[in-house]
Amino acid sequence: MPAPAHDEAHGGGLGSRLNWLRAAVLGANDGVVSTAGLVVGVAGATGSRDTLLTAGLAGLLAGSMSMAAGEYVSVSTQRDSEKAALAQERRELREQPEAELAELTGLLARRGLSPDVAREAALQLTERDALRAHARVELGIDPDELTNPWHAAGASFLAFTAGALLPLLAIVLPPADHRLWITVVCVLAALALTGWSSARLGAAPVPRAVLRNVAGGALAMAVTYAAGSLLGAAGV
Repeated sequence: MPAPAHDEAHGGGLGSRLNWLRAAVLGANDGVVSTAGLVVGVAGATGSRDTLLTAGLAGLLAGSMSMAAGEYVSVSTQRDSEKAALAQERRELREQPEAELAELTGLLARRGLSPDVAREAALQLTERDALRAHARVELGIDPDELTNPWHAAGASFLAFTAGALLPLLAIVLPPADHRLWITVVCVLAALALTGWSSARLGAAPVPRAVLRNVAGGALAMAVTYAAGSLLGAAGV
């Protein structure tokens, strides 16, 4: 009988893609919340469209650049650590190959293989590509897929910008009498969507994640609007 079709994805690439997708959702969420808090706060102090646009653009650019720079530094540090670990493993394989073979055998045995099978698997993996075998089994690193700081920075920049554009456009495009409530509704809807997406990606309870996300965004807008209104009333 022919083997049944099986479309389930396998391999480490799936987890990596999910991590990138989750980071993109969270970056967009940060863009929505921070920019919404900023423009709603400014709206509490003034109704000037030019002022709102200036403040929103400044917040969008500052936030996206900050996210990109922070992600670049973080991922660069991770990449340096991965390269250092690979260099050390390469040196150990050159200087003490028998000890490294025994170590790989032990690691495979701890994963459930019998000692004989673990030894044979370690020998075959070592003959094929010793560094790759130790990198994946011992270090959890794929030498061909080291983290790229430029990709991470670009993804964070784009995700934050995409999220920040929503409250910015919502506050400057509608008529003055309707811009505040339209912004609040759009922001809360976007936060519900990002809360749902992050919960689904993380296999977490959806209602709790959505409620937490929406409540946090609503609180941020309420606090900044109150502060802006007080400052506007004081003539600051």
